[in-house]
Amino acid sequence: MDDPDDLEPVELPIDGVLDLHTFKPREVKELVVDYLDECRKRGILEVRIIHGKGTGTLRRTVESILDKRPEVVSYRLAQERGGGWGATIVVLKPLHPAE
Repeated sequence: MDDPDDLEPVELPIDGVLDLHTFKPREVKELVVDYLDECRKRGILEVRIIHGKGTGTLRRTVESILDKRPEVVSYRLAQERGGGWGATIVVLKPLHPAE
């Protein structure tokens, strides 16, 4: 049987929505940072990160990551139709600010 850590990386669609439900907690930090970087490269400056409601642990992890990222302008919980407190909306700085 293959070791899950030896599997090939999964290609994620970069569409401004990142659903963390299928990832292991140890993968979250690198995944969120890489995803935000890729969104900025593509000009996607508003990102919805779905972390679920649960106990709030994953939400707090995401917020901790966002607090440390200089490219994050702001973040807030989604409105109810966008996932409520089960998702966070992140606003990013453009990669190349207009001159």
